[in-house]
Amino acid sequence: MSAFHDASEDLQADGDDSAEITAPIWAVFGDLMAGLVGAFVLVFIGVLLTQVDLVNNLQAEVAKRQQEEARRMALEKALAIPLQSGRVTLNNGRIGISGSVLFDLNSDELRPEGEQLLKALVPPLQVYLGERDEMLMVSGFTDNVPVPRSNTQFEDNLELSAQRALNVTRALVKAGMPRSRVFSAAFGAEQPVASNADEKGRALNRRVEMAPVPRSRNAAPLPAQ
Repeated sequence: MSAFHDASEDLQADGDDSAEITAPIWAVFGDLMAGLVGAFVLVFIGVLLTQVDLVNNLQAEVAKRQQEEARRMALEKALAIPLQSGRVTLNNGRIGISGSVLFDLNSDELRPEGEQLLKALVPPLQVYLGERDEMLMVSGFTDNVPVPRSNTQFEDNLELSAQRALNVTRALVKAGMPRSRVFSAAFGAEQPVASNADEKGRALNRRVEMAPVPRSRNAAPLPAQ
């Protein structure tokens, strides 16, 4: 009887030890599963946020392209007549005019034909800029051939392009463009659109470009014209 009682006590002791060993194992397993679930949730949330960012970026890019396309079409509509004449080009929102239309070689004096063309551009540009509260940047460009030494009026191509851009700006203002809507810039022989290796390319590089640009966000809106 005593032996049976001792065996029973031993079995009970072994059971208690087994329970004590099994309980921590299940606790560790539960913690591990909870950690895995938590990691999965974090990964899922990260992937979801990435997808949302991609969708938002894509929508923003689509909206930007639609806006640019709308601006291009509006500008083409505003300049329909000058564009049809072939004396004006429109590329990526930049209005290009050949230097030969506006000026003689190495000269900053506007030709009568060029002055008339600029006068014709003012009304549609004025409407376009006023509707969008934008400004017009007038940029002068030259080829890479240095200004002849005999021409003491200009030190280099940069000065020639600056004076040409300034005279175009003044002609636009004279034709009715508000001074607050237009400004000039000079690039000289920088940013060519063709090779300067031959005369055809150099003629394309001698040009004046006009581009609508946004006004500063901090600037007060200009009065409608």
